[in-house]
Amino acid sequence: MSFTTTRAFGSSARSGSSARTANAGTTPTTSSHRIIHRARRSRTATSATREGEVKSDVAPRPFTVREGELGKVASAAIPLVIRLGTGALIAGYKLELVEDDVTKYSPIRIFGKRLNERSTTLPSDRAKEPIVMYEYEGSPYCKKVREALSVLDCDVLFKPCPQGSEAFRAESKRLGATTYPFMVDPNTGTSMGESDDIIEYLFKTYGGETKIPLLLKRDSPLTNFTAYAAAVSRLKALRARPAKKIPEKPLELWTYEISPFSKLVREALTELCIPHVVKYTPRGSRKRDELFAEVSHFQVPFMRDPNTGVQMFESKEICEYIEREYGDAV
Repeated sequence: MSFTTTRAFGSSARSGSSARTANAGTTPTTSSHRIIHRARRSRTATSATREGEVKSDVAPRPFTVREGELGKVASAAIPLVIRLGTGALIAGYKLELVEDDVTKYSPIRIFGKRLNERSTTLPSDRAKEPIVMYEYEGSPYCKKVREALSVLDCDVLFKPCPQGSEAFRAESKRLGATTYPFMVDPNTGTSMGESDDIIEYLFKTYGGETKIPLLLKRDSPLTNFTAYAAAVSRLKALRARPAKKIPEKPLELWTYEISPFSKLVREALTELCIPHVVKYTPRGSRKRDELFAEVSHFQVPFMRDPNTGVQMFESKEICEYIEREYGDAV
């Protein structure tokens, strides 16, 4: 299962590091061994795309919905329609034709030129450390904040706090949380709850000349109505479920808020209360260039697990990996 908003052509300027596919010192189960063997084989195979060898344990399949997955993807896409695609574009989005550079991501290349997407309003200096968010995927208030973070191209450390979770809810309460979402910004020492307050803080601190979009404004009658409608349309990732372990290091997820495929991955991470750093890549984000340079391809979702060395595209395989590695063993 995959969602590629744009294809990039050309070759990467640098190669990514090799990755391990299992924890050192452990013996995989028969099922895990088959998947790890398949992952190693796909990592070493050369992709059929023009980007060159794609560095992923699972080969990307652009615009592909796997058999039996259409219903999940369709229902996960409903919120992006209700919210009118908020979070798809970077703040101050601009599209321009520039000289080609094969080391850069681009939706289209033609006659020695490429389409370049960028922000005209965000400051060049961004937050040095990821903003920490205590929240959960199924909350309409948390969704508004995630959309703002995507628009502002922020990196975020998510510590999921669905109903029934223990560790991160207890941690957030020690920091002063009474409701969710709850934000801690290590770059400024600021912590706060209330989604509207967080959104206004984010735009004031990291938005530069960017104005708050209509569907994120405090006084817009459509803001909460559409956020609630989007949440009700899915009703997933509201409660925690047992996990056999919590990773020592947060997983890394490259995504942006409107992707229905990424939403399925986020639901799994939320329900298992797995901490993860999200690298938001809305259209116009310079992080698209970063991912393209690292793995010779751009597509979301893309996940890295620093605990095992696994890295992969394709939401179905990512969800299966998360369940196998961290889901309840019973």
